Order: sequence, then C-alpha cells, then structure tokens
Amino acid sequence: MSTVLITHHEATRQITLNRPEVHNAFDDRLIAELTQALEAAASDASVRTVVLTGAGTSFSAGADLNWMRGMAKASEAQNREDSLRLARLMRTLQFLPKPTIARVNGAAYGGGVGLVACCDIAIGVDTAKFGLTEVKLGLVPAVISPYVIQAIGLRQARRLFLTGELFDAATAQNIGLLHQSAPADGLDHAVQSTLGLLAKAGPVAQAEAKQLAFRTAGVTAMTAEHIDHDNAALIARLRVSAEGQEGLGAFLDKRAANWNASA
Repeated sequence: MSTVLITHHEATRQITLNRPEVHNAFDDRLIAELTQALEAAASDASVRTVVLTGAGTSFSAGADLNWMRGMAKASEAQNREDSLRLARLMRTLQFLPKPTIARVNGAAYGGGVGLVACCDIAIGVDTAKFGLTEVKLGLVPAVISPYVIQAIGLRQARRLFLTGELFDAATAQNIGLLHQSAPADGLDHAVQSTLGLLAKAGPVAQAEAKQLAFRTAGVTAMTAEHIDHDNAALIARLRVSAEGQEGLGAFLDKRAANWNASA
C-alpha cells in the first residue's frame, strides 16, 4: 500500500499521508513518495491547487520510531544524506508553483509542523496539538527550521525550539502557523471556501504572486538549498553526538534522559 493517497476533485489534487497506524509518521518511503507526488502535481497542467492532509486522526507525528532507531545507529554521513532527502521534500513543498493548503486534521509534531509551515495556507481542526519537541531528544528541528521561522517569526521560534512544549490550535493560529481553525465538522467547509477563493484567481498570476512574496522577503530556492545542506550537516552531527545518542536512546527505551533524570 502506498504511503500517500492521491485523489482529484475538479482542479484540486489532494495528497493524503497514508500511515494512520503510526499517525502518518515519516519514514524513507513516505518522504520519497510524498516528494514524488508533489513534483507530479507541480508539473501537471490540470492541477490548479494542492491540498495536503493526513489519514486517520493525525496530520503527522513527525519521525517514525523505527526510522529513528535506524538513524540512531547510522553514521554521520548516512544521517546527513537522510536529512537531505527530508530537506528536499520540504523545499519542494515550499516552492511548489501552485497554491497549497495544509488541511490539518489532527496533531502535527516535528516534521509535521514543517509541512504545515511550508504550505501557503494552513487550516486546522481546533482540537489539533502541535510541537517542536526535538530538544527533548538532544536534537534540534534543523531541516524544518527555515520554514517554521518564516511562518511564525524568530521570536516565537526561539521559544518553541528551546522549550519543546506542546501547543494547541488557538496558539498555532495566534503565532501564524495556522491561518484558520475550525471544528472537526467544519474543517472541510473551511478548506472548500478557501479553494473557492483560489479558483477565482488566474493561475499564472498566482504563481507569480507566490514568487513575488518569496522574492520580496529575500527567500529563494537556491538559498534554501544552501541552508538545507548546512542544516543537514548539523542534525547529522547532533544525532551521532553523545547527547543525541543519549536522547534518542532514552526516547526509544521510554526512560528519562540523563540530563533530566531527576525531573
């Protein structure tokens, strides 16, 4: 079974993360298939808008446990290559030449927050929870950091990167991660209303408007790729460090890490 499901309604392509049994957590296959699905949508002239969502009750829980276990045992070079694949996914979504909507149907953690931040418009269910919890593992949200900072601003990012705290949909909307929240029975209506607005705009103008926003803010795909290489090297170094190994090991063993054993 594919880790992503692709459905169509008129000119909208919906891409659904399809690992509900693990809350749509990332592994190598999901990263590859989602990247491929986004690239296909970008090149398909019949697609006007892309909606990204999750199957089941979660949007995406971030990294898959088995994937994390494998990365904890991998070399620094292997971790760097792994991180570059995730970076390519985020960059592809960020710079997709068509309007993108994150339909946040449930919790989003780590890389799931990155996906939300990379979409042009984010609409979430009002019961969703969010978190950038990497520091609890002795790591940092390196690959997704440029996109999260662009979405919520440096001040909010500094707090959330440092505390690793969970926050609700109201907070996510207040800091700019979500544009809109809705009750579960109103989520699809909110998404459809936004799709209706997008359908009234010229597709060429929309693509240019998106590039205009990036250009005015000094954000380019070339710059992002350069930053991605630096951040991939950073997370690879931290994963194989003593603190990263302790943090990952503690998380996988369901015990307290040695820096907070007394907490």
